[in-house]
Amino acid sequence: MHKLLAIHHVSLLISDVTRARAFYEGILGLTPDASRPVMAFDGVWYTLGATQIHLLCLPDPCNGMRLPEHGGRDRHLALQVDNVAGLAERLQQHGITFTLSRSGRKALFCRDPDRNTLEFLQVQVV
Repeated sequence: MHKLLAIHHVSLLISDVTRARAFYEGILGLTPDASRPVMAFDGVWYTLGATQIHLLCLPDPCNGMRLPEHGGRDRHLALQVDNVAGLAERLQQHGITFTLSRSGRKALFCRDPDRNTLEFLQVQVV
């Protein structure tokens, strides 16, 4: 028998490391994890608490496919944020479109430069 314990990391495909880093670091404020292992392809790792986001610079097999307009209807990575309104303002400043959660939660959805869907859900920080 086994028990799943937690999510260790999530991998997202990207096509341009510089462009992806401008979004994830410059807009979202993440810091790269220097312990990224050497791989046969380029990429960048970010650590959020006990979880990591791995951006992999590899061909996207879904490139060119039509995606749902609202990210909540698409596969996505959900990230906790302390102030969704503040994030919305930052995204608007950078011309990044987003949609608010249709459930009424304090959450929004946007896409990164490679069309990966990200959900940002406001949680209370204790």
